[in-house]
Amino acid sequence: MTNQPITVVVTDANVLINFFHIGRLMLLGDLAPYRFMVPAEVVNEIAEPAQKADMATALERGVIAEVVIDSLEALALFGRLRDIMGRGEAACLALAKTEGWWIASDEKRRFRRTATDLIGKDRIIGTETLLRHAITIGQVSIDEADAYKAVLETKRFAMPFASFRDLA
Repeated sequence: MTNQPITVVVTDANVLINFFHIGRLMLLGDLAPYRFMVPAEVVNEIAEPAQKADMATALERGVIAEVVIDSLEALALFGRLRDIMGRGEAACLALAKTEGWWIASDEKRRFRRTATDLIGKDRIIGTETLLRHAITIGQVSIDEADAYKAVLETKRFAMPFASFRDLA
């Protein structure tokens, strides 16, 4: 059996919050080949007590791992990016660029343009992509994913299709 290479994904708060909303943060640990890293700046953005508790559990179980920006190159880029976006987004993008990682974020506009310029569009994924991957590898059914989609729509996160079934 051949081991699939690991793809490290640095994860922004908005994707984590979407997984909190659907009650499936632990699913991130089952989405091989992805390995999820979360900058300390993003961990600090999680404010709701129940979400903080879920985050602590995910960190303790190794579902996600906290990472600190510690290289001079990443710190310098973080400082520049911090002038145009939030701390969490800047931390994710600085790490993705300097470490060669992917980024999970549902941010649009300026963030998306900046991320595309720095790391390319192929290394940017979001909630929709992760749920589609979960379906593909058999971790979530289409019906479950559609139920999650409905929950997320009540939280002001809309996906541009009626059902995950339409994407097959």
